[in-house]
Amino acid sequence: MAAVTEFGVSQFLQGTSRQTLFLKKRSQRRSHMLWGKLWNRNWVLGSSSRALPLRCQAQENPKAVVSGGVSSSVEEQPGLVEKSASEVVHLYRVPFMQDSAAAELLKEAQVKISNQIVEIQTEQCYNIGLGSQLSSKKFSVLKWLLQETFEPENLGTESFLQKKRKQGLVPVIVEVGPRLSFTTAWSTNAVAICQACGLTEVNRLERSRRYLLFTTSELQDHQINEFASMVHDRMTECVYAQKLTSFETSVVPEEIRYIPVMERGRKALEEINLEMGFAFDDQDLEFYTKLFREDIKRNPTNVELFDIAQSNSEHSRHWFFSGKIFIDGQLMSRTLMQIVKSTLQANPNNSVIGFKDNSSAIRGFPVKQLRPVQPGSVCPLDVAAHELDILFTAETHNFPCAVAPYPGAETGAGGFYAPWEDPSFTYPSNLASPLQILIDSSNGASDYGNKFGEPLIQGFCRTFGMRLPSGDRREWLKPIMFSAGIGQIDHLHISKGEPDIGMLVVKIGGPAYRIGMGGGAASSMVSGQNDAELDFNAVQRGDAEMAQKLYRLVRACIEMGEKNPIISIHDQGAGGNCNVVKEIIYPKGAEIDVRAIVVGDHTMEKVSMAVIGTISGDGRVVLVDSSATQKCISNGLPPPAPAVDLELEKVLGDMPKKSFKFNRVVYEREPLDLAPGVAVIDSLKRVLSLPSVCSKRFLTTKVDRCVTGLVAQQQTVGPLQIPLADVAVTAQTFADVTGGACAIGEQPIKGLLDPKAMARLAVGEALTNLVWAKVTSLSDVKASGNWMYAAKLDGEGADMYDAAISLSEAMIELGIAIDGGKDSLSMAAHAENEVVKAPGNLVISVYVTCPDITKTVTPDLKLKDDGILLHIDLSKGKRRLGGSALAQAFDQVGDECPDLDDVPYLKKVFEGVQDLLTDELISAGHDISDGGLLVCALEMAFAGNCGLDLDLTSQGNSLFQTLYAEELGLVLEVSKKNLALVMDKLKNVGVSAEVIGQVTANPLIEVKVDGVSHLSEKTSILRDMWEDTSFQLEKFQRLASCVDMEREGLKHRYEPSWQLSFTPSFTDGKLMAAAVKPKVAVIREEGSNGDREMAAAFYAAGFEPWDITMSDLLNGKVSLQEFRGIVFVGGFSYADVLDSAKGCLGLPFQCEWLTSRGSSYLFPRWKTSCHDASSRALLLNVAVPMVS
Repeated sequence: MAAVTEFGVSQFLQGTSRQTLFLKKRSQRRSHMLWGKLWNRNWVLGSSSRALPLRCQAQENPKAVVSGGVSSSVEEQPGLVEKSASEVVHLYRVPFMQDSAAAELLKEAQVKISNQIVEIQTEQCYNIGLGSQLSSKKFSVLKWLLQETFEPENLGTESFLQKKRKQGLVPVIVEVGPRLSFTTAWSTNAVAICQACGLTEVNRLERSRRYLLFTTSELQDHQINEFASMVHDRMTECVYAQKLTSFETSVVPEEIRYIPVMERGRKALEEINLEMGFAFDDQDLEFYTKLFREDIKRNPTNVELFDIAQSNSEHSRHWFFSGKIFIDGQLMSRTLMQIVKSTLQANPNNSVIGFKDNSSAIRGFPVKQLRPVQPGSVCPLDVAAHELDILFTAETHNFPCAVAPYPGAETGAGGFYAPWEDPSFTYPSNLASPLQILIDSSNGASDYGNKFGEPLIQGFCRTFGMRLPSGDRREWLKPIMFSAGIGQIDHLHISKGEPDIGMLVVKIGGPAYRIGMGGGAASSMVSGQNDAELDFNAVQRGDAEMAQKLYRLVRACIEMGEKNPIISIHDQGAGGNCNVVKEIIYPKGAEIDVRAIVVGDHTMEKVSMAVIGTISGDGRVVLVDSSATQKCISNGLPPPAPAVDLELEKVLGDMPKKSFKFNRVVYEREPLDLAPGVAVIDSLKRVLSLPSVCSKRFLTTKVDRCVTGLVAQQQTVGPLQIPLADVAVTAQTFADVTGGACAIGEQPIKGLLDPKAMARLAVGEALTNLVWAKVTSLSDVKASGNWMYAAKLDGEGADMYDAAISLSEAMIELGIAIDGGKDSLSMAAHAENEVVKAPGNLVISVYVTCPDITKTVTPDLKLKDDGILLHIDLSKGKRRLGGSALAQAFDQVGDECPDLDDVPYLKKVFEGVQDLLTDELISAGHDISDGGLLVCALEMAFAGNCGLDLDLTSQGNSLFQTLYAEELGLVLEVSKKNLALVMDKLKNVGVSAEVIGQVTANPLIEVKVDGVSHLSEKTSILRDMWEDTSFQLEKFQRLASCVDMEREGLKHRYEPSWQLSFTPSFTDGKLMAAAVKPKVAVIREEGSNGDREMAAAFYAAGFEPWDITMSDLLNGKVSLQEFRGIVFVGGFSYADVLDSAKGCLGLPFQCEWLTSRGSSYLFPRWKTSCHDASSRALLLNVAVPMVS
């Protein structure tokens, strides 16, 4: 019925492959199963909290460790028959870790495991799956791809570690690598390079890591087990018992079976619910029992129940938000969804997409955008007029980041909440440690952003773990990985088309895996309710390279304008195919072929694409197995019944609302109690060390913040590029000054004291961050609301409802609105004998159109001795310390938190400051948030690398209230000559401001309160305190020696002096209007990014840029002889899996067809240009073999 194939963008858009969609034979490499249990006698896989004893190999060789303590869902099945295995060959490369990194690992192992370990050496093993043998010539190409370019001798066919001996020391080898039940993204990209270089025999390539430990005496099994745990992720990796001989596994697909609901009723559903972790609650069990017994009148299949569990999970369907809420026995008049949507009903204004799908949008501007003349083809790029709306989306990944932080975060980028590790607390064994979550999640998000080519321009980080006076332990054991994106959409494409009979259901992008498919259910329950083995269902497989290829395909379709072939599009989320397919075929229905879905197949160079069904018009979702059907027909048997055959309206449409009942809970509170005599400097050290307050350098320095060329404001500011920006701003095009701005507000710790205040403060913080960008109007501001609560536990649901009411009232009064959002309502986890609830939270992400992106103001002080600091106080003198950083630093929360008491005043302040931005009267500005007024002012000085003289008045408040209260407010830097004018303008709009100090060129911080000095210290010393936590966390990601060097260097940095040797000007109009311009080829390969901004640069200089891919060159579609210049853009060629630019280099170097034409075909005799270090490596390496 359906087929799988792989297309380039041009093939699809030009229609050259459309007629063959149903003619292609399906690949025989992939496993045809819905799910199964896997085992291979050649290895032991592992990853479970159940401790299994480690065993070692024969004594004459170094011990090779067999996994223990971990078991993937891969278990031995008696009586299984092995599949015929394709050949696996091995190449080894040293070292895996540099000596300095190995020394760091050795220190850690000696501390955590045993000081008997005296040396660690490493290597990596390339496990190469072959469909047939390689010729000697091809094997040489393979070796060239896998070796280090300048150290070829470090690659060998035999292990470098296996034969190593040291007198008097015992050798032990530990080898770890990816689970073999699914192909890693690394392998997908490595195979793509091999295939592109003509190595068609290579069908899988996985990399394992080998550690040789020399010990003074034999280690115990548990010690080796502990070391193995240190160096691998138990959810995505395992320990290899011995050298792999095959990637093939015995697969026993679980039989499609019928669950005896007709005979046994609810009891049958309860049993399968527990067995497979469906997360059905009582209302689900009652509904589905009645549905199948009384309506459908047949037993459901296990596949149907799995399907329903994902697509109708709380995570996917948001039952709580649309359900009936009972608080203290009384039915609430509105649902949460009605409350939140009321803001958009009151303030629709510029909304063009709201509460539809996963993204929202507001009306943008008409602009002139650079686009390909013929999208998907070899063609020039030119400027054309388009109407582009500003788009925003935000979501959270919580449970996936708890079980496997790196891949859990590798599907997006943003901010996150993490547990705060406390030695007195117990943490669940099935979840990653707090520190691992903090480091690995941020690494995963950064890796995604870098490889996709998506700049990370804003975020936040907060940790918390505390036992409150009530006795409750509150902590984010389930972390929150908050991921959001701002972009734009052509106004032509703001509405989806409806499905119609005969339309094709096409799936594009990465393959489907058993992992992640159970994420909808796994993420909808309190962690610990489920079998830990089923947590593997929620693990995600990040593949930024595939995401980028998918993006390019969709973008090319969009740029076809009215000819866009896509009628409707939907992303695959936590519910996997179970959810996304039903939503896109609703309400017409379709028959879906499970065999057409790519299952862990190699996606090679192009975007994997499968026609998996056709819109039927019968309103049903039907899942068939074409392979089983064909087998039955060929054997003269009737075709098997569908695995799924359900009426969409009954499982997706107008289903009955759920009811949720809970009571309000009044928790015990205690006022903040600080010991007498605590000095300001001592309290400041504590406050500045909190992750919510301290420098976020450890997050921002490892991710690209400017790729695309459209970033007008990212996180770092000032001469030292300190991560302190309040607002992110993007341009719509390379030539216009219109754009979009976004900002975030969240105050969860205050919510422990007052959920209503927390919601108002989140809105207030978002707006006091956004105010520093020049926006079209406050009434144009829209927001995404993301809710993270343990909502179904007593007290929490009522708090969330109260927060929603206060949020709605505040937004309506401000004239802004929520137009989308997500919820994560199972934010609790079992730890020992208690349920640990996360602090309930609401993240408000505001976004708006900007008429002029150049008017953005940043926090770094700029005026030196001419700067005056003004404080605009939104609390009008109140100074409440509840839920503050100061309270948390002293392991308390306090009893009374700040609030937004005067909503109309916030509106006046916002509009008043916007007027000052228009007149360019503000040189720097910052909002008061975590850490209070003192930290706000200090951060401005840190960023400006200057000093301050603060002179504050207490107005009857205590010293610490004056310094650390986190009441909403703004601090502005204005020049002395403009001070009177600024004060007058603010007064005219009803806003009062107070002078609180003066900026100084001398980098010294002086703080007085009521004329008494409480702090006098060098800016560099205080900044070092603020940077300390970040640098400590950096040491878990980089070499400690390098971190120490950077830290020391920061103390002595100063503002660089830039002087241009020319006066910038626009290209002469005659050149821009020329009918014939010099042609420049902008060459890209898989993983390249930055091609559009590079093309824009050449266009602006009067050239005619052409979009050229390496595939175009290899296929002979274009010759570079036609061009006057070429440029190789930067990025991550094939995700840089075989080192920088190796994949991009491999194609021209190893392609006989191309090299036979000589170097002049690829590199004519004229100058080349390059962009990015990866490209420079490319040119450096290519020049020698091509010319010779």
